[in-house]
Amino acid sequence: MAEKGSGSILQFVPFQSSVDEGFWHRLSSLKLNKLGIDDSPIPITGFYAPCSYSQVSNYLNVITESLPSDSDEQSSMAAISHGSRNRCSVPGILYNTNTLESFHAIDKLSLLKEEAKKIWEDIHSGKAVDDSRVLSRFLLISFSDLKKWSFRYWFAFPALVLDPPATLVDLRPASQWFSLQEAESVSAACNEWRNSSLTADVPFFLVSIAADSHATIRHLKDWEACQGDGQKLLFGFYDPCHLQNNPGWPLRNFLALIFSRWNIKSVHFLCYKENRGYADMGLSLVGEALITVPQGWKENQRIPDAVGWELNNKGRKVSRSIILAKSMDPTMLAVSAADLNLKLMRWRQLPSLNLDILSSTKCLLLGAGTLGCQVARMLMAWGVRNITLLDNGRVAMSNPLRQSLYTLDDCLNGGDFKATAAVKSLKRIFPAVEAEAVVMAIPMPGHPVPSQEEDSVLDDCRRLHDLIHSHDAIFLLTDTRESRWLPTLLCANTNKIAITAALGFDSFLVMRHGPGPFRSSHDVKAEDANALSTDMGNLALINRDEGQRLGCYFCNDVVAPTDSTANRTLDQQCTVTRPGLAPIASSLAVELLVGVLHHPQSIYAAAEFANSSNSGSSEQPLGILPHQIRGSISQFSQMTLVGHSSTSCTACCSTVVSEYRKRGVEFLLQAINHPTYLEDVTGLTELKNSANSFEVDWDIETDDVEDCVEI
Repeated sequence: MAEKGSGSILQFVPFQSSVDEGFWHRLSSLKLNKLGIDDSPIPITGFYAPCSYSQVSNYLNVITESLPSDSDEQSSMAAISHGSRNRCSVPGILYNTNTLESFHAIDKLSLLKEEAKKIWEDIHSGKAVDDSRVLSRFLLISFSDLKKWSFRYWFAFPALVLDPPATLVDLRPASQWFSLQEAESVSAACNEWRNSSLTADVPFFLVSIAADSHATIRHLKDWEACQGDGQKLLFGFYDPCHLQNNPGWPLRNFLALIFSRWNIKSVHFLCYKENRGYADMGLSLVGEALITVPQGWKENQRIPDAVGWELNNKGRKVSRSIILAKSMDPTMLAVSAADLNLKLMRWRQLPSLNLDILSSTKCLLLGAGTLGCQVARMLMAWGVRNITLLDNGRVAMSNPLRQSLYTLDDCLNGGDFKATAAVKSLKRIFPAVEAEAVVMAIPMPGHPVPSQEEDSVLDDCRRLHDLIHSHDAIFLLTDTRESRWLPTLLCANTNKIAITAALGFDSFLVMRHGPGPFRSSHDVKAEDANALSTDMGNLALINRDEGQRLGCYFCNDVVAPTDSTANRTLDQQCTVTRPGLAPIASSLAVELLVGVLHHPQSIYAAAEFANSSNSGSSEQPLGILPHQIRGSISQFSQMTLVGHSSTSCTACCSTVVSEYRKRGVEFLLQAINHPTYLEDVTGLTELKNSANSFEVDWDIETDDVEDCVEI
């Protein structure tokens, strides 16, 4: 402790920093969702308070609210953080680099001088008098490794250097410097200042003590009003330091302000500290410092030198690091890691990628076999979090090698249900997925049911209707053609997005179904006769943009779907394909869905082709949106095709959809039990009879004619 007249150099205890984990979480979110590779400086807010413990100093804290949120319209705006008696807010600036090399290459001296220059300008412009918090500006540089959840950072608290340094004349506890009456009055005034919401977070102030020992706390801008006869004037500040031999770091810039603004060379200062939220004159310090005129300061000819990079516990100038992965919940880490690639895609390649629509889309997968497993995994990779798998089969010994969600354990004891095992596997892979299993068979035309089983089959029809109604996108991934009929009809009825993936031995088809013939969907039960007649007037083969409606999986067929499972050899009973076929088709099916979700016209979007003048690919960041993709591994070829809706389609034409709307499950039961019923309803029977009645004479001439196929 300095004695009166000792004349030692005034030394200050450096600021110490503390970073809350929430700050790094907010910074990570801000970086991923908004800033991307933009490394522009970000205004932030720090908080500190007067020292409140005799053995521990208060730190400058940065917390979650120190940063702007992802939704702030202007990232250049500082977070709106209001201080309080326990959180005095001070402005800061954050430089978050994109690489560790950039972090190490930062010109720290230049950055420190730049922030010190701001303080110097605020002093001379008078801003520091009006808002004294700018005297405690701070600087933070950082690098965020978002893959490992590790952060490297370094704080600086810029302080103007007095040259020559100030001389400490006296420093003692305030209780020893004040008279008893003055100490009581100063304590009461400080408590009143700290309890007011208008002044609680104002860290620099004036203490005026009248001749009658009455103390008053004032703003710095009231300095002239404090120049009265017999008044003692002290310059007070919130001192975060607990030491009794030296004042805290904020006094450095405060002295520069006092000398530059009011040309005071002998300064009495109050290092204000508290105990349990109240002013403590035993902990608080009062000191006197002498300031020698620094060269060039009066004329403002030069900016003073600056110091302030934070030292570590060993007194060395080095950065610090923190790894949050060890303390984070594994599920939270999994979610963060799963979203990382998608968010990084938006930085350069796909700024318009809508992750919200992907995460909120509910997908129903009909079939949990080779295609279903691959589609489910691809959907999760794209950020889809709501997946329902429907299948009634069990996991067989031959499945795990090709069906990526199953293991040998799923095959034991007769095999688990595929849907149930697939959901368990999805949750093991990604615990945050909202997956549901539905074990049921899909009713199929051409597969008659005994009368005693009719109620059960009709219940399955209703259940499938409800599932499709409650989901946004439906994938048709079953093994047989006829199992795709009812889902196709129900999707056409409700205008749901439907994606089909079908495999041959070395070829595949991936397609999106067009919208149904009705322009809007209605609840069949609630539909009255008048509403139905109105809908009948809306039946059409055109989209909203007056283009021809795209077809479904059945639109090119001239026969109704029938039983394809009877009298099959072993290779026909199993889905025999080249192993690479399913992953290719599944990936394309999911990519097709993502394209539909991002297209302005969604399900009503017209078919697009590569290099087509009207494809619109230049406007869609995800590229073209085809109708059908057909590929062959044997030829290593792939082509995009379009097939328009058919007036005789057994699944999506206006006749079939209207019959379903009028008759409901009665219509479905008739289609299931009578193989030719759908052909009779749609006119295919009459068409085939007419074709058979024609006699065709073949011209035997051998003129070469170029073949042309129009799809």
